[in-house]
Amino acid sequence: MTLGSHQQTIGKSQVHITPKWIIDALGPFDLDPCAAYSRPWDCAFQNYTALGLSRDWFGFVWLNPPFHRYTVKNWIYQMAQHNNGVALLHARTETEWFRPCWQHATSILFMAQRIAFCRPDGSEQPANSGAPPVLVAFGETAHRRLEACKIPGALVTQWRNK
Repeated sequence: MTLGSHQQTIGKSQVHITPKWIIDALGPFDLDPCAAYSRPWDCAFQNYTALGLSRDWFGFVWLNPPFHRYTVKNWIYQMAQHNNGVALLHARTETEWFRPCWQHATSILFMAQRIAFCRPDGSEQPANSGAPPVLVAFGETAHRRLEACKIPGALVTQWRNK
């Protein structure tokens, strides 16, 4: 589930459903390109449950990618190219896969608390996400939604690595 090198991600479930309160604070969204097959709520009007990287992305996108250190970068690169949506990621700011965020994001909300992802039945997973979460805005609409969302944290709009 987590992306740190000291934590195992391979072979564990990659199904970590976004808590509804985050979607309610930031939505609505047009597309979730990596939605869970079994989910208690939709995160967007259109949900791809397979082949999300090879399908056309459209509209305002919600991205909670599979947290696998070897594939997460593909989802972030696609989001950076689409440039219209919000990604929920771990704050692994030093990693290669986070580089497109530094290069292309409009703003980044470093959330004040770790979140508990949900199970397919809607219940919270017993432990938190295992890493500090960030919401990364790509495009002006996404930035405005992060500004207005009232999710506790620090909204960063300028950095030197851009």
